Amino acid sequence: MELRDYVRIFHKSWILIVACTLLGIAGAAAFSIASTPKYVASTQLYVSVKAAADTGSGELVQGSSFARQAVTSYVDVVNSAIVLDDVIAELNLDLTSPQLAQMVSSSSPLNTVLIDVTVTNSDPELAAKIANSVGQNFSRIVVDELEKPEGEAASPVKIETIQPALVPSKPSSPNVPLNIALGLLVGLAIGIGVAVLRSVLDTRVHSLHDIETVTDVPMLGGITFDPEAVKRPLIVHVDPKNPRAESFRSLRTNLQFINVEDGPRSFVVTSSIPGEGKSTTTANLAIALAETGARVALIDGDLRLPRVAEYMGIEGGVGLTDVLIGRAELTDVLQKWGRGKLFVLPSGRVPPNPSELLGSASMARLLATLTEQFDIVLIDAPPLLLVTDAAVLSKLTGGVLLAVASGRVKRNELTAAVRALEHVGSKLMGVIVTMLPTKGPDSYSYGQYSYGTIHGDQFEAETEETTDRRAVRGARRRSAS
Repeated sequence: MELRDYVRIFHKSWILIVACTLLGIAGAAAFSIASTPKYVASTQLYVSVKAAADTGSGELVQGSSFARQAVTSYVDVVNSAIVLDDVIAELNLDLTSPQLAQMVSSSSPLNTVLIDVTVTNSDPELAAKIANSVGQNFSRIVVDELEKPEGEAASPVKIETIQPALVPSKPSSPNVPLNIALGLLVGLAIGIGVAVLRSVLDTRVHSLHDIETVTDVPMLGGITFDPEAVKRPLIVHVDPKNPRAESFRSLRTNLQFINVEDGPRSFVVTSSIPGEGKSTTTANLAIALAETGARVALIDGDLRLPRVAEYMGIEGGVGLTDVLIGRAELTDVLQKWGRGKLFVLPSGRVPPNPSELLGSASMARLLATLTEQFDIVLIDAPPLLLVTDAAVLSKLTGGVLLAVASGRVKRNELTAAVRALEHVGSKLMGVIVTMLPTKGPDSYSYGQYSYGTIHGDQFEAETEETTDRRAVRGARRRSAS
């Protein structure tokens, strides 16, 4: 993933990340509050070997070496039962020597004759008492019992306390600031991990980059999501000044500038899966094109689940299927819509063989006639991944406009739809992104096609003039014929 993908993930999942971070902090704080405070008291002992007054330097060195070697063994003696039993008896502790041994630890710095005795307990005063008692009893036992020679001779080993244990003023654990810092880092890491994992597992199309990984065809426009689209599908007609209506005019502008000189001006509008807004996109685009004065033919080529007649508010009982089987003439079923030059050909009755009808020679002749009579022909076709109707129709037209619903269609579905068109040799003219979110990171993922942007308006006047000239040339050709 690129940097912009991570920025989008953090922007989209910042609430999740913040929530996990706060939970981490709260968990660390709760752990700190629930933990019993522990206090640490330490005492330090010095081990030496007694030397006579006339002892030479060599004997002093040997004595120091013996003390360093002895310290290694003495460290283990500190936690032994022989020492701790006396401590328990002295302080009248309700503990066994193994239990007390878990509170006491000892160590010796490298190459020294020092022994550090540390005691951890929930009572600071008791921790200091135990540490001092362990030091005193250890010194007595080693000197008077373990290292005392036979007879009346004094022990050569001398152990002194050089740093008695003091009552600690504050607990060593829990370390609240450290715990909270660790909780913050752990919560933040979990939040980021979950956000990235959720994004990786989410294969839906969310950005222009997702589309570019599938196909390099141009993006012709972006249509924002409208929860009221079912109630008012023809937004260009009912609310011309709505920003969403302007998005269709932007789409109109971009469409008029592709394939201007070559091939028929007929397009199949389809999608990968149902529910991507292809029918409303086709209807609104047709109305926007007719606003420029162009002669536009809108055909409902979805013979399985027609929607155009319902959206346009016209009678759809007789239409395309009747013309294809010769039961009606084109002029009888082609219905003028609105005050412009928009004509609608509904689907008619649902036939048992839609694919065969749409790929028939009759359909080819019909499209040739309409392309000759109109400046632009738009055909609303079924989704590519359900049936072959759209792919069959695309062979008879100038190209395909593919509606891609942001946040709905998956990348593998979009890939399969593009490959379906490639397999039949159809030309994918461009992508129309529908259902763009108006808020959140995905609303900015399509750059200049975000909400309210009217890409290409600087060419609008020129485009309308070009369309008018094409309409005049078409009229002259028809009058000449």
